Amino acid sequence: MYCTEVMVKQHANISRMLKVIEKACCAILDGSPVDCDEFAEILKFIRTYADGHHHRREELVLFPEMVQHLEKIASVIINHGMLVEHDLIRAHVRALDDALKNYQAHPGTLYKLQILTEAMAYANRLQAHVDKENTVVYPMADRSLPAEVKEKIDSTVHTMEEEEGKDFAAPYLSLLERLEHKYHAAAENFAVNLCAS
Repeated sequence: MYCTEVMVKQHANISRMLKVIEKACCAILDGSPVDCDEFAEILKFIRTYADGHHHRREELVLFPEMVQHLEKIASVIINHGMLVEHDLIRAHVRALDDALKNYQAHPGTLYKLQILTEAMAYANRLQAHVDKENTVVYPMADRSLPAEVKEKIDSTVHTMEEEEGKDFAAPYLSLLERLEHKYHAAAENFAVNLCAS
């Protein structure tokens, strides 16, 4: 199904950003300053690409059709699993945003700890969520939804893509590549310094 193929690809990009978040947190633990501007860019990626772009397709298109057309187990998985996890993930994002604002106003260890705690909680929870959708939820939709429902879903997703514009994702993927390059280069420099010491 086109819809799930697209969302698996979006998951891959989201997982790449989760790795960036992990590396940013490790860098802070290793002594780097908290880059609030960088975290603001990451939050924009999270809220606009991961949540507004990706989760919107699930919550408005795929999940309602699964609940309506599949057996009760689908309803349980969606309503008491995936949607609950979406809310928990958003709670970590709000807490991270608050921690960053508090740190900017009053830089200190406590708010730095909160930044690291919420950033890693978000990354770990969302990666586990992504894995469940890739291995359980999307295959269930592909396997079990009637053909006409799949066609309806795909048509709606195509319409959403047209409304967003073909270049919608470009700035977020560009940010992702820039941050990946930054932390890859930093890791290489760290390795070189270790060898030289």
